[in-house]
Amino acid sequence: MANRMLAGRQVHNVGLGCMNVAWAYGNPPSREDAVALFRHALDAGCDHFDTANIYGGGVSEEILAEAIMARRGDFLLATKTGIIVDGARRGIDCSPDAITASLEGSLKRLGTDHVDLFYMHRFDPKVPVADSVGAMVRAIEAGKIGAYGVSEWSSAHIREAHAVHPMAAVQTEYSPWTRNVELGVLDVTRELGIALVAFSPVARGALGGELRDVSALSEKDLRRTHPRFLAENWPHNRAMIDRFDALAAAAGVTPAQLSLAWVLSRGEHLHAIPGTRSIAHFDQNHAASGLEIAPAVIEQVGVLINQQTVAGHRYPEVMRGTIDTEDFAEVA
Repeated sequence: MANRMLAGRQVHNVGLGCMNVAWAYGNPPSREDAVALFRHALDAGCDHFDTANIYGGGVSEEILAEAIMARRGDFLLATKTGIIVDGARRGIDCSPDAITASLEGSLKRLGTDHVDLFYMHRFDPKVPVADSVGAMVRAIEAGKIGAYGVSEWSSAHIREAHAVHPMAAVQTEYSPWTRNVELGVLDVTRELGIALVAFSPVARGALGGELRDVSALSEKDLRRTHPRFLAENWPHNRAMIDRFDALAAAAGVTPAQLSLAWVLSRGEHLHAIPGTRSIAHFDQNHAASGLEIAPAVIEQVGVLINQQTVAGHRYPEVMRGTIDTEDFAEVA
C-alpha cells in the first residue's frame, strides 16, 4: 500500500526530507528552486514533509513556510528539536525549557500554530526521559503538536518514553547499508505500534545511481568526513554499488527506487523520507512505492549490501557519541 499510518494520519509512505535544501550536502540550491521543489512535491501528492530547527539554522523551516504553508491542511508536517548548533556551542539539550523554547521558534519560522509530529532529534542522557516526554505531552495538550517522536534512540529508551506517553514515530537512518535498527529498534517499533521513519534511505546518495567520484564532492559536503565515502573505503563500496546498480537495471527501476523499495519492504510500519534538491529525483523517489519489484530481487539487495559487506562506519568518530541507537560495534 502507498499509504501508511503516521501520527494518526494516513500518508504516502515516501515523504520528503527537507535538510538538503538548506544544509549538509554542499552549497544549497537557490531559495527559488527550493520553493519550487516543495510546491512540486505537494502538487504531486507528497503529504509528509520532514524538517528540523537546525537545517540551515531554521532556513529549511522558513522555506517550507513560504512554499506550502498556505495549504497547511494538505500535508503532515514534522520538525525536530534537541540538537544545539550555535557557533562553538554544540551539543544536545532535551530539557523541558529547551524543548518548549525550540518549539516556539519552529512554529514562528514555519508560520503555523501547530506541527503534526515533533521529534527529539537525539537522546539527551542529562535529562530524565519522563521530564523530556512531559514537555512533549504539555505541547500536545496545548494543541501545538499533534504527536511526538524520537530520532536515533535505542530500543530501551524508546520503551521507557513510550511507557510515559505513547509516541507516534521513531526516526533513524535505515537503508541496505545501514542496518542498526535491526539490533532492536525495528522490533520494538513493530511491537509497540510505532511508525519507523527511515532517513537517508538511499544511503546518503550512495545508492542513488549517480555518485561515482567522491573526490568531486563539495568541501562543505558532510560526506567528506564520513568513513564510507573516504578513500580507504570508497573503492570497495563503489564496486558493491556497481553490482547494486546492475541489479536495479535488470529489474527495470532506478537504483534509488530499488533502495526505497527495500526499506519499505522491512515492515508495514515503515516510512521513508529521502531528501533531494532535484524535482526529477523527487519524482523517481515518490514513484518507488508503486513499482512491482519481485521479492527475489529485494532479497538479493539484502544479500549484496549489508552490515558485513559495506566498508566503514556510518558516522565519523566525533559524531558516534551522540547516537543512542544500538551499534554493531557494541554487539560484535
